[in-house]
Amino acid sequence: MTWWCTGIRWSEGRPAIGWYGQGRGERASVLAYGQRLAFVARGERQCLGVRRAGKRTPCPTSATVPGRAGNAQCAACARLDRSFSVAADTNVADPRTYRVYLAWFGPGMVKVGITAEERGSARLLEQGAVAWAWLGRGPLMAGRRAEELLRAALGVPDRIAYARKRAARAHLPGAPEWAREVAELHARAAALPGWPESLERVGCEVVDHAGAFGLEGLPAPARVITGMVPGGAVVGLLTGAAGPDLHLADGLVVDTRLLAGWELVAPADDAVTSVPMAQVPASGTGPVEQDGLF
Repeated sequence: MTWWCTGIRWSEGRPAIGWYGQGRGERASVLAYGQRLAFVARGERQCLGVRRAGKRTPCPTSATVPGRAGNAQCAACARLDRSFSVAADTNVADPRTYRVYLAWFGPGMVKVGITAEERGSARLLEQGAVAWAWLGRGPLMAGRRAEELLRAALGVPDRIAYARKRAARAHLPGAPEWAREVAELHARAAALPGWPESLERVGCEVVDHAGAFGLEGLPAPARVITGMVPGGAVVGLLTGAAGPDLHLADGLVVDTRLLAGWELVAPADDAVTSVPMAQVPASGTGPVEQDGLF
């Protein structure tokens, strides 16, 4: 029975690697900082199908996916996925309560977004937000209107290229500075006129993920994998994780979005890292960008 990697999963503030086995459901391997990671890709990268409401529908054609693609879906499954999606504005009737948030990734790198209230802070962990605060809660479309208002009034985007977030982790200031930046923006947002009446305001409470991500003493990211290949191995000591990234002690960053769709097995005892890599540019430009908002 083959278990396909589905990438990183954050649960209760801890990272785990997800797995999917057709006909057997999903499971997760919880990660711990300081543990040794060692795996090799076997076979070809497979489309993971569509996951909706906690259930995954397999790809009907078992299509293969390019090793450098940021999403482990074929074109047909990706279209189906977005055909009923809050992130793609194709499910505007979602009755759940949503929360509007400010997320901080580095000096001057703040975005605004919304997430389903039932997900708690999971979306902030998935995005790699170093610090964040809630702004409001209410119906989906009220959250959307507030999101647009805040982006225009505060001059903050709804997404940030993920490579910029990764590069910023090497030059983070202390916690008081990022808490101050988030609190100042929160105050400016709260003072704006035009908030939707159905959106309940939420007072400022800045939360940081320094501990969850293992940021203290984290080696500066130097190289990042650009794709897996059949027979390609990754070997190293896990020192931290943020968003989809696993940080290893030698400065290598493993973007787990590029692991999704592969069968990963134990390598030979003498295996060393042997996958395509690139330098992490100081400018934060790179080959893979952040996924959708939710």
